[in-house]
Amino acid sequence: MLRDARHYTLALYDALDAAGYGDAARVPRLAIVNPPLWELGHLAWFAEWFVLREATGSSPGEAQGHSLLARGDDWFDSNLVAHRTRWTLDLPAPGALKTYCREVLDRILDRLAREPGTDDALYPYRLALAHEDMHGEALLYTLQTLGVALPSSLALAPSRGVLPGEIAFGGGSFLRGGEQGKGFVFDNERAAAPVRVAPFAVDATLVSNAAYLDFVRDGGYQRGQYWSEAGRSWLMGQERSAPRYWIRDGEDWHVLRFGRRVALDPDEAVRHVSLYEAQAWCGWAGRRLPTEAEWEYAAASSQPGFGWGGLWEWTASPFLPHAGFEADRYREYSAPWFGSRQAIRGASFATPARLRSSRFRNFFTPERDDIFVGFRSCAL
Repeated sequence: MLRDARHYTLALYDALDAAGYGDAARVPRLAIVNPPLWELGHLAWFAEWFVLREATGSSPGEAQGHSLLARGDDWFDSNLVAHRTRWTLDLPAPGALKTYCREVLDRILDRLAREPGTDDALYPYRLALAHEDMHGEALLYTLQTLGVALPSSLALAPSRGVLPGEIAFGGGSFLRGGEQGKGFVFDNERAAAPVRVAPFAVDATLVSNAAYLDFVRDGGYQRGQYWSEAGRSWLMGQERSAPRYWIRDGEDWHVLRFGRRVALDPDEAVRHVSLYEAQAWCGWAGRRLPTEAEWEYAAASSQPGFGWGGLWEWTASPFLPHAGFEADRYREYSAPWFGSRQAIRGASFATPARLRSSRFRNFFTPERDDIFVGFRSCAL
């Protein structure tokens, strides 16, 4: 899995490099992207920090020894290197960083071969793997944002989203979150605890392009009554009358997908929408977003009609800690973002199968629409 993640990272980096974005000077200074060369070094550095240097935390001085790169800590520690400065670093050449990536991975695999198969022993390896998998998906967001074509080796299936109806759940208690000692568990999933959910009815699948297009054609972006106060404020700065990447051509609609203009598929799940857009559609449709607890209850149920995994899904819940939360050694993963991010659940077509879990809590600021995210709705 570590080899597979690194192969994927390098394939995406090479695609960005071939499009001219290996040079940081050509990468737009956007809050939603990193220079790809910095990303490459950061991923290897993170794995080196927690696995080879046996870090007990994410602060300076909590890891053993020194990086294989003389200035590795100065270049690639995301806690110390501000986002805006990542364009101005005097980084090694791509070939040198690829050699660093290979050396770190080789040493990790050599060490892994001698580890006992316990959760405690495997924790840093699983953390490094999850970190690279999440950054791999973020690199795919970058390809979409910059309009770079997908590598020919990557085939991504569309997310079908026809609305066949809704599923009624009678409510009840379920064990929310994960438990330590049962595989890898992110700190924000703990502590596992029984949670009671009231009866609710939720869409079986995500809202489709066709359903969202009805909102657009009804002037939904011009009708402030459907938007929250924060949503109206966001909308005023957007000059937008449809989701990101939608293009109107007379009566026809197209979307941009990795630099290609394609016809809008009415049956595909609508994606690249902000929380505000999802909330506005729900207000127009007389629906609401599911809470985190409702989403996890439905996903963990034995109901085969509840399909998820094609896109991440906005929920109605802010990203907050569960009772009993304790930060893991990667302390900056969750704790700094509680209260300032919105919880999204599920997975996307770009999420590796090994990272998919009905417990996994992802989180983004409500204006983010570059990610592979959509939404489903619940009855009021």
